[in-house]
Amino acid sequence: MNIGLMGFGQIGRQIYDLAARRDAVEITAIVDIGDPAILNYLLKSEVSQPARFRLEGNFLLDGDRATRMLQIDRPREVPWDVLGVDVVVDATGKFRDRQSMGDHLSNGAERVILRNLPAEPIDRIVVPGVNDARIDPDDRMISAGSPTTNALAILLKSLSASFDIECVSMTSVHCYTSDQSLQDYAGSDYRRSRSAAKNIIPNGHEASNWLHTLLPEFEGKVLTSALNVPVQDGCLLDTNLVLNDSQVTVEDVNQAVADASQSLGGILEVVEDPIVSSDVIGRTCSLLYDRCGTIKAGDSIVKTLGWYETLGHAARILDVVELYAAVGHKEVVQ
Repeated sequence: MNIGLMGFGQIGRQIYDLAARRDAVEITAIVDIGDPAILNYLLKSEVSQPARFRLEGNFLLDGDRATRMLQIDRPREVPWDVLGVDVVVDATGKFRDRQSMGDHLSNGAERVILRNLPAEPIDRIVVPGVNDARIDPDDRMISAGSPTTNALAILLKSLSASFDIECVSMTSVHCYTSDQSLQDYAGSDYRRSRSAAKNIIPNGHEASNWLHTLLPEFEGKVLTSALNVPVQDGCLLDTNLVLNDSQVTVEDVNQAVADASQSLGGILEVVEDPIVSSDVIGRTCSLLYDRCGTIKAGDSIVKTLGWYETLGHAARILDVVELYAAVGHKEVVQ
């Protein structure tokens, strides 16, 4: 499966590095507005084996694999057909609308997969371990969700298999992101105009708008928000659940997640140790469930903690690529 990767930021570089270790996928082309030499420099500063990668002209080389690099800033300008790309992974975080996704398809890609949530309804949002069995060969505009959406969906699916959940409130204690300013700077809203390096910044989160497409039974039952904190990597999923059975114990909840992890190897992991955010860095699971963090308040409220980082989401994006490679595609009748 030949992948065209648009956007070579943190997640884009993680996707590239992970793809280099998979036989079923290959990054054929990378599109980014940055200078290829600087992008190569950033890649080599982050990976565990920097000597593997080198830049020769407009090609990023990894052994016998050569990836063409292009400086283009809009989907409608990328010649995916000429580049021999099967699927586009849009890792920019910017082109979330149907028009931009359609531009990728019009230029020769069979499918386009967003690394984040869409701005409007598309064919499908896919979270491996949650709804991957429902994918369809007709799907062309696809989202792999977001790191937080994946973590929350995995948690809720695991717990709803054992308990009747009345409602959920989730706060993502999230590392700062590349679209935040390190100094106070007039931005898109008041709070996000403040320094990400000096403040805990309350923020909204879109997961609740889309979760029902993954888990229909939770429609209208989930509230999501975020706190961006001055940490570079590693995020915490702080989830409060109201259960309809007052007899459920902390151990019952922990055991339910542990049982679910047996069938979700590599996606859901459980940790017994009292870890902190830096301990999740380098893990490729979607959710690292923290057994020490589970507490119960009153008869029905249970709080759980889980950890995740962008590397896990990069791995799931490639999983989604491989899922669609397995189902193939149906020819579009003009």
